Amino acid sequence: MSLSAVTVRSLKPTERTTKHYDGQGLFLEIPPSGSKRWRFRYTYGGKQRLISLGLYPAVALSEARRARDDARTLLTRGIDPSAERQARKASTTDSANSLEAVAREWLAEVHSQQVVESHADRNRRRLEMYIFPKLGAHPIDAIEPPALLAILRDVEKTGGRETARRIRTLCSQIWRYAIATMRATRDVAADLRGALAMPTVRRHQPALLTPESVSALLCAMDTYRGQPATRAALKLSALLFVRPGELRRMEWNSVDPQAGTWSYQPSKRGRPMLTPLPRQAIAILEEMASLSGKDRFIFPSARGRGRPMSENTVNGALHRLGFKDEMTAHGFRAMALTMLVERLGYPQAQVEMQLGHAVKDANGHAYNRMTWFEQRRDMLQAWADYLDVLKKSASNRKGGLPEISDGTEPSA
Repeated sequence: MSLSAVTVRSLKPTERTTKHYDGQGLFLEIPPSGSKRWRFRYTYGGKQRLISLGLYPAVALSEARRARDDARTLLTRGIDPSAERQARKASTTDSANSLEAVAREWLAEVHSQQVVESHADRNRRRLEMYIFPKLGAHPIDAIEPPALLAILRDVEKTGGRETARRIRTLCSQIWRYAIATMRATRDVAADLRGALAMPTVRRHQPALLTPESVSALLCAMDTYRGQPATRAALKLSALLFVRPGELRRMEWNSVDPQAGTWSYQPSKRGRPMLTPLPRQAIAILEEMASLSGKDRFIFPSARGRGRPMSENTVNGALHRLGFKDEMTAHGFRAMALTMLVERLGYPQAQVEMQLGHAVKDANGHAYNRMTWFEQRRDMLQAWADYLDVLKKSASNRKGGLPEISDGTEPSA
């Protein structure tokens, strides 16, 4: 039966310690000395544990019940109430060892040096959204796997399985950094391997891989009557076959029209890339100079200056041209790789390097991405000329194609 305020007040000490239960793990313990104290018994990690909730009458029955309910709420989230209490105490005296402090130090000192800025920002936002609010103030060495697992389970429900998997990997890197800097003794994120549901396997990005289908696409791209920047992005996607995010973030200060080069940081692996520009690409950039030459980005956002084109713009244009489920912005990469190797006979390693992939020699050493530059210049020019031939042959066969609009008026 539950205790009452009157009962608690009337209870007296005896020769032995007595316990008077209120329910759900809460009880009043009275030792022979007479100091009444509230205690809470619970199970965590398969073990019985006990914490003190304060002395009576300083802590009344109603306050003890609230403290018990708060502790039970922590348990439902996979957090040990005792560890939570220690974390609160430690956070006031040793904030430098908190999970958030260690994570931000790792982001600044290690992660930002290994990946491009956009990737580092994305991981920082993931931590700020999911990890810091619940575990950021805890000493990193006091966090147990169930606490992290509870958060990852919530991420699975709201952000998806793939996001949860990425956050677990991210946390594992942070804990390894904490171990290296002597602020943790074990990687608790590594203990969760196999505890999360496997993400759904994504389909390969659709891509056109035959001369006939590619020539139809090129002719259709010429009929696009939407924004000129979108049409230019479509054409450069075919010519340069870079990742969609790299193209839409293309900046004027990274292009040298006289040298015919574009230097940028690939969105993966973070090593610099110098890519040659064929004549057709330079002509497209010269047309764009009159539209966005005063902006930072070659393909600025239509919603305001200082931001790049939306990541869905090129895919949306392909859909409107009738190539939904047949071609994507990322599919230009597969298209170029397949046709350059199979149709034009270029070495796959040379194409892979132009794609921004890590290419290694027989001894496992990665080639610098500025090597094979002249060979890649010849290859890209041959590729651009080949696309022109395909487009011309399709136009001759069909006698031209009708214009396709996205419903917007073309810019002047």
